[in-house]
Amino acid sequence: MNLYHDAEHAGNGVIRHVATAITIIVFFSVFSALTLTPKAALAQSYSFSSVQVEGNARVDAATIVSYAGIARGETVSAARLNDAYRSIVESGLFESVELQPRGGTLVIKVVEYPTINVIAFEGNRRIKDDDLAGIVQSQSRRVYSPSVAEADAASITAAYEQSGRLAATVTPKIIRRSDNRVDLVFEIVEGKVVEIERISFVGNRNFSDSRLRRALGTKQAGLLRALISRDTFVADRIEFDKQVLRDFYMSRGFVDFEVLSVTPELTRSRDAYLVTFTIREGQRFSFGKITTVSDLPEIDPAEYQDAVRIRTGSVYTPTTIEGAVTRLERLALRQGLNFIRVEPRITRNDRTLELDVEFAVVRGERLFVERIDIEGNSTTLDRVIRRQFRTVEGDPFNPREIRQAADRIRALGFFSSTDVSAREGTAPDQMIVDVDVEEQPTGSVSVGLSYSAASGAGATLGFSESNFLGRGQLLSASISTGVDDVSSQLVFAEPAFLGRDLTFAFAAYYTETDDQDSESYDTRNISVSPSFEFPLSESTRLQLRYTVGESTIDNYTGTSNLIRTETNTTDPGPPVVVYGNGSGKSSLSYSKLGYTFSFDTEDRALNPNNRYMLSLSQDYAGLGGDMEFIETAFKAIAQTAVMNEDLRLRAEFEAGALAMLGGQDSRVAERYFLNGKIRGFEGNGLGPRDLATGDALGGNTYAVLRLDTRFPLGLPEEYGIEGGFFADFGSVWDLDNPLGNDDGFYLRAVLGFAIYWDTPLGPLRFNFTDAVQRESYDKEQTFDLTLSTEF
Repeated sequence: MNLYHDAEHAGNGVIRHVATAITIIVFFSVFSALTLTPKAALAQSYSFSSVQVEGNARVDAATIVSYAGIARGETVSAARLNDAYRSIVESGLFESVELQPRGGTLVIKVVEYPTINVIAFEGNRRIKDDDLAGIVQSQSRRVYSPSVAEADAASITAAYEQSGRLAATVTPKIIRRSDNRVDLVFEIVEGKVVEIERISFVGNRNFSDSRLRRALGTKQAGLLRALISRDTFVADRIEFDKQVLRDFYMSRGFVDFEVLSVTPELTRSRDAYLVTFTIREGQRFSFGKITTVSDLPEIDPAEYQDAVRIRTGSVYTPTTIEGAVTRLERLALRQGLNFIRVEPRITRNDRTLELDVEFAVVRGERLFVERIDIEGNSTTLDRVIRRQFRTVEGDPFNPREIRQAADRIRALGFFSSTDVSAREGTAPDQMIVDVDVEEQPTGSVSVGLSYSAASGAGATLGFSESNFLGRGQLLSASISTGVDDVSSQLVFAEPAFLGRDLTFAFAAYYTETDDQDSESYDTRNISVSPSFEFPLSESTRLQLRYTVGESTIDNYTGTSNLIRTETNTTDPGPPVVVYGNGSGKSSLSYSKLGYTFSFDTEDRALNPNNRYMLSLSQDYAGLGGDMEFIETAFKAIAQTAVMNEDLRLRAEFEAGALAMLGGQDSRVAERYFLNGKIRGFEGNGLGPRDLATGDALGGNTYAVLRLDTRFPLGLPEEYGIEGGFFADFGSVWDLDNPLGNDDGFYLRAVLGFAIYWDTPLGPLRFNFTDAVQRESYDKEQTFDLTLSTEF
């Protein structure tokens, strides 16, 4: 039993030892499989005595080897081979790349991308091929790249989105040709225009939706306007509109105004947008106490206070503050004080809704303009941009002047974008002003159509270039024809003559009328006029001019004794004029010297309704020629808006007087007829008239007052239809030799209603009039339609 037990125990021990050995062997086998084998693989290395390139036809083998970056005899790992593979692929020249180690040779197999044969666009109607070709980066005779083609498709899609076609899709496709060439075709599905169906506002209490819509650059499309033009949704324009609203409210005293959100929503049919502006207007503030202070001994605050020109109680506007600061700093410069800065310190009074402004005249940093660098102007000369700066190199640096110079550059209209910034120069006290502009077309050719009940249909052909030869000069020419007249003009203007704020202009005019059907005579007038114009202050300008010309009356076939006397018409024989000294002429020359003084204060910052303008002109003829006279003209305009700017008011007064000298009498060709100055009458339909023949004689003196209102009619704003009442009062009178005709002052009064329609073809105006006071011989016209358009 013991022997058996011992044997059994020994056998069990052997079995245990064998099992343990097997377990150890299995463990080490698994461990080796998990650890030793990968290390061996990763440790694999190659050394190539040569590199062979296969499949390349256009790209040089040496170039491909340089992309791989593997030198002959260099020991490289598998990871290094993978990096070489990626480097060749990322060159963008090959459709496929394969690296094959063959002993001591590395074989690089490539399939080159094809060359673009032609680039074509299919399905595009709204954007021309030439415009699309300027958008894409792919080019003919260059290597085709799928990634570049996809980027080009995205750029074309973005161009369509800018025109409101948000559903446009662009798919790049290639057509294989021989010799590894392809035609790259962009298949375009333009889709429909996504219009703005409605623009609405939430939170506006002081201004109606229609008034705010007029201020925005984005417009909503209506039933009538969609027939010709469409107003599309452009997301980038929304930010501009938000800034426009801020400026609109700030210029009207709403200093706390905010645009809380702008929500564009697609309609259910996904063919239009509904845009909602949520705003917070706040309260309207006015100017309170205005004071000027300074700690500088050379500054007299009282003198500077007089230059502020801000009236307490007027509506607060940032532009008023800016204008006052500019005047004070210019006053300091006139006094020879440099580095003077004016800081407006505003104190808010919420109880009275007033803003007290204290203008502190302080000494600024001693900074100088080192230089002005201009970039982006390929056509416009540097000097055109430089003259918009009031400072030059070496002058004291004034940030406000730099901002104003940037505004003047933008106002030129020569550039689509203008960026003016300042940076530190070669020294801490030196500043470099950088001007970066992007030019835009400044020339235009226009074809115009017009119609009025008085003069009938007409056409105009014109050319205008506001930046002639990149010099900032104006050159324009036009010719207009009507039923009974033709006129043409040529104008050239240099706005910075001799490098100063002095405008030199040259104008030539030719006018010819054929009035045989209505007035029984023809006229012709030709003149040339050089002039100089310069500012006297911020709002006043003076023009000095000289005019020489010739005025002709021909072919009088009527029977008016006065006109026959003026033309000395005899049958048979040509008409002549007995003029002053008795010399018979049908054509009279004149040579006159004149001036125009104008005062114009127009708020062009989003509120063009507020305007006050005065103009006084005089011309003296007698420096030569056949005629001697003094002609005087005066004009005044005032316009504003009330009832939260929904009702616009305008008043115009103008008068003129022609005083003949040297015993001469005025002719019918030089006298006033008030055509277009008083509504409700036919052409030459009022004023002194030959009572026997009915011929209009005109007058030497006239005066007219025109009152207009304009207001919404309750129709959707996008229709562009408004109404208005108007009243005209005036008369024309006085003849040098009436020959029994009554040339006294008789007041005319006209009341009327107008419908204004801003159509895509041009502005239409329908006038319905009633001459409540007129003379029996006047010729009334109860309806008038005018149309003017250019395209």
